[in-house]
Amino acid sequence: MSNIRIGHGYDVHRLTEDRKLIMGGVEIPHTLGLLGHSDADVLTHAIMDAMLGALALGDIGQHFPDTDPRYAGADSIKLLQYVNALIQQKGWEVSNLDATILAQKPKLAPHIPRMRKNLADAIGCDTDQVSVKATTEEKLGFTGHEEGIAAHCVVLLQKRSSQLSGEPAGRIVQL
Repeated sequence: MSNIRIGHGYDVHRLTEDRKLIMGGVEIPHTLGLLGHSDADVLTHAIMDAMLGALALGDIGQHFPDTDPRYAGADSIKLLQYVNALIQQKGWEVSNLDATILAQKPKLAPHIPRMRKNLADAIGCDTDQVSVKATTEEKLGFTGHEEGIAAHCVVLLQKRSSQLSGEPAGRIVQL
């Protein structure tokens, strides 16, 4: 069995009026926000899907279904903490992650340092293990036409050092 696992996550949400725009746990000033059952944090959702996928644990729709009223308006950073606890309980931890946000507007560069910090804090790692980038699609497609925002993430998980030495895994946290 390998001591590393890789996962890929992707998420997309429609832009709409009367919603906050939250990415990486940062509220970003903009005239539109993302539509979703939770806070629709497209970046954090892609990260969670990558983490879950690396261990073949399904996706966020299975863990936090949009039919469950408990997750209406949920803070995705708290959901990420839960996913992180789950992978740790299985004996794994994030080695690093690399995420890309696809959005024509707003400009995200000023917000990326806070996104990285929020994500690193939720995962319990250093910010240098969390890469977040943003790009436009040169006005092409649904992101380029400002209909929605998408995010991709690749994550590398490694066996927790305590697991390599035979110590028991951590416990899952309650939401």
